[in-house]
Amino acid sequence: MNPALKRVFVGVVGGFITLVGVVALVGPGPGWLIIFTGLGILATEFAWAARALSKAKGIASRAANTARIKKEHQLILLAVGTFISLVLLVIYYEYLR
Repeated sequence: MNPALKRVFVGVVGGFITLVGVVALVGPGPGWLIIFTGLGILATEFAWAARALSKAKGIASRAANTARIKKEHQLILLAVGTFISLVLLVIYYEYLR
């Protein structure tokens, strides 16, 4: 695939998933998880998205500590988020590439 075309495709898909996450913040669904997934997809091609993802992870970590979420629950949430991200990446690389 042409590198410029791939960059546009990643931008459109990642941007769409991020926007779905923003909508899910006020609607039903795991908004932050979807936003992190969209930023993760965008971060594969764009440095600004990698910085935004890093900052968002820091904010989420501080919020979890403030909410006093137990460490084991944080690890479970991380595992679920990682699993969903990996499934989306496999779908991307196997079917959409």
